[in-house]
Amino acid sequence: MYKLTNLFKVLSDETRLRILTLLYNKELCVCQLQGILEEESQPKISKHLAKLRDMEFVKDERKEKFIYYYLNNNEMLKEILKNIIDNSSQYEVIKDDLERLKYADEIKERKMYQIKNKEV
Repeated sequence: MYKLTNLFKVLSDETRLRILTLLYNKELCVCQLQGILEEESQPKISKHLAKLRDMEFVKDERKEKFIYYYLNNNEMLKEILKNIIDNSSQYEVIKDDLERLKYADEIKERKMYQIKNKEV
C-alpha cells in the first residue's frame, strides 16, 4: 500500500506530473526539461527529479556532459501516464508541454553550444 500512496503523492504535484508525462515519451536531461517547462527553474526541476529518483519512479544515466532521466519500469505509473497523454486535449498545460517536446533536441543543442562557447 505504501508504494501506491507514494505514487499518488507524486502525481498530485503539477511539476512532477508534467515531468513524468514528458519522460513517458522520451528520456530527457534537465536542460531539455527546463526548456519545455519554460517557467520552471533548473534547481526546482532538479529537486523534483531527485525526489522521483529517490522514490524509484525515474532512473538516470550520464551521457557525455548530460544526465538523462527516464521512467523506471512501473506499469501502473505508465498506464496512468498513457491515459493522461491520450487525453491531453483536456489538459492545456500537458498538451503544450507535449508540443514543446518536439523541440527537445534543439534545446539540448543550444545548451551544448552555450557550454562549448564558455569553455573556449
